[in-house]
Amino acid sequence: MQCNAADGLFTKPSTFLKEKIGGGMAAKTTLRWIDGKHFVGIDSTHHSVVLSGQSDGIGVKPSEMLLIALSACSAVDVVQILEKKRIALSFLEVVTTADQDHEPPWTFRKIHLVYRLAGDDLTPKAVEQAITLSQEKYCSVGATLRSVPQITTEYVIQPEKNSNPG
Repeated sequence: MQCNAADGLFTKPSTFLKEKIGGGMAAKTTLRWIDGKHFVGIDSTHHSVVLSGQSDGIGVKPSEMLLIALSACSAVDVVQILEKKRIALSFLEVVTTADQDHEPPWTFRKIHLVYRLAGDDLTPKAVEQAITLSQEKYCSVGATLRSVPQITTEYVIQPEKNSNPG
């Protein structure tokens, strides 16, 4: 399956809300169904990612996207923290493993991140401090996973002629 802008799948989602609401920031993403078990997720800055069901290997599984988001959130923090310490990295990889329930909804029970780093001036102390700051202070994905966010839903049934708004 190929997707391109002409398909209307990558058109700009609704405007991102960059205003404070109740002391926090608002975030907005859009998920569009392509076909079957295939979707395109679009973030607030119009970047996209393909997601798919468990056995339809063209995209990332949604549950594993959560693990990727956790890894990426922390990795961005670690890079920035080490840069502030004037430590240059030549390599960073975060491998994330998780224990997941065998029954629906297949909840993650344990998540483990292994950071693999290389750089001339790296020290265990600097790496440990960067990871700790990320996990305890800066990484919003990790903080959300450790808490219990309120999740609400609503729906809108659109007329067939407007099913792909731009």
